[in-house]
Amino acid sequence: MIRVLLFLAAVTALAFGAAWLADRPGDIAITWLGYQLETSVMVGLGALIALVVAVILVWSILRAIVRAPAAFAARRLDKRAKRAYKAISQGIVAIGAGDALSARRFANEAQRLAPKEPLALLLGAQAAQLGGNPAEAERTFRAMAAREDTKLLGLHGLFIEAQRSDNAAAARTYAEDAAKASPTLAWAAEAVLQYRCAAGDWTGALAALERNMRSGLVAKDTYKRQRAVLLTGRALSGEVDGEVSKALVLEALKLSPGLVPAATLAGRLLTEGGQARKAAKVVEAAYAINPHPDLVEAYAGIFPNESNRDRLGRIRTLAKLAPNHPESALAVARAAVDAQEFATARTSLAPMLTMPTQRMASLMAELEEKEGGDVGRSREWMRRALQATRDPTWTADGLVSSKWMPASPISGRIDAFEWRIPIADLAPQGPVIEHDQARAAPAASVTAGAV
Repeated sequence: MIRVLLFLAAVTALAFGAAWLADRPGDIAITWLGYQLETSVMVGLGALIALVVAVILVWSILRAIVRAPAAFAARRLDKRAKRAYKAISQGIVAIGAGDALSARRFANEAQRLAPKEPLALLLGAQAAQLGGNPAEAERTFRAMAAREDTKLLGLHGLFIEAQRSDNAAAARTYAEDAAKASPTLAWAAEAVLQYRCAAGDWTGALAALERNMRSGLVAKDTYKRQRAVLLTGRALSGEVDGEVSKALVLEALKLSPGLVPAATLAGRLLTEGGQARKAAKVVEAAYAINPHPDLVEAYAGIFPNESNRDRLGRIRTLAKLAPNHPESALAVARAAVDAQEFATARTSLAPMLTMPTQRMASLMAELEEKEGGDVGRSREWMRRALQATRDPTWTADGLVSSKWMPASPISGRIDAFEWRIPIADLAPQGPVIEHDQARAAPAASVTAGAV
């Protein structure tokens, strides 16, 4: 509409101009090189306009002739690019459909038409993966990793191929390179952290965690928990002396007060350093959050020379921090049996004996034998212990372990171990002992409470 209005305005202006000139006739005389040319104003103006139009027309023709090769090449490249993108699109569809032969054909066509196009390279790598040709896929990913614009994509592909071939060293190298090139790359940051943990490189893992935090890849609460776990792992590794280990676990407990392994180690180190009262407070604070038998054991060992009755009194104090937890009842019962206060032990265990766990049944067998020498009832409780529900133990990625570890030995995942009850029909039967747990096959498990 605007163009029509502009055209009408131009025509109107020309008409008015022509009328204005017609009302004011005149002559034009030109003398040049001895020649004299005379004409009217209207004719002269028309000749000037015709000359301008002719010059423009000739210029346009010459410019078109000069630009013709480049325009032809551009159209040819555009047509080639359209064919390449069509091949890429068809190749992606073929990969989605699981058609390896078609995917390979379209990938070859795309790479022939657009050899430097990143999508063509990616299609070629994926077609090779689908067709079961890891060597070709790796070659393509290496070519991508050598280019600045596809470096991260190539490293990711090489990382996946290395994982598929169980080449952990190569996978770690690719992840480290990717994380160095792009600190905000989530998959690389996570992989670097896991591989460093799997290798026991706690210092390197802590550095990687700090980098992830600065890059915004880790939430603050997750960062605090993972740092506490890694600090505890370093303290347990034996690579530092006692004072450094103590400082590490105390920092870990500030970040995660309920971290059982940190509190257990802190209690032991503080006790060895003559800080029994501080050790007791540390263990009590952790027990109030996560009641655990390791904490009970650490608490009982703070004063090794005390009598069994005095220890029972302290264990009762600890149990009051989690009065309704089964671990508190077991702790009091264990201490009561050692102190030969058998009535107290029975009272503590009584509410849980309708469905006892292996530890409960085993403790009842010991109680029956020590209190009255009733071998028959003791054997009956031992029989029940063999058939009872397994007690909670440390599990991660299906692995059952007698000891906590900072990361899963299977996946390298940080803070993977949880205090769980293995499913009875999948886990080894019988009383739980450390040797059996070390040889046990991975078992499915249900959560009894994460620590």
